[in-house]
Amino acid sequence: MTRALQKQWLYFTSLLVGGFGPVFFLGTIEATLEPARLSLDILSWPVDANITMASSETRFLAALTGGFLLGWGITIFCLARWVYDLAPDQVRKCVVTGLCAWFLLDSAGSIASGHPSNALFNVIVLLLAVGPMWRPARA
Repeated sequence: MTRALQKQWLYFTSLLVGGFGPVFFLGTIEATLEPARLSLDILSWPVDANITMASSETRFLAALTGGFLLGWGITIFCLARWVYDLAPDQVRKCVVTGLCAWFLLDSAGSIASGHPSNALFNVIVLLLAVGPMWRPARA
């Protein structure tokens, strides 16, 4: 794998992570909450419409989640844009470490809260987000 491909993958990862931000932000507004509700319903498989965004606490958590995800996605983008060329392996390690930390805590919390199917979805997201960044790139 080349550094150029790895840098492109970082941009993809920034979109993958950050793209969930606006979806969950929209879950805070009653008129636009369906994409967030459907996302949570899919992630808590099976899709059965038991997930709602009815409580203000759930919508508040969606606001926090959306903000964190958008910020994390932008951070990955900025690392790719402004830092990767100076320290490619260090950027790779930072992003992979962050993704693994998210995976472990999110999956453990999903299982503890009775939604183990999300841990399986997390495996897919982790593999997509990390992609070829498991190993250092060739110069």
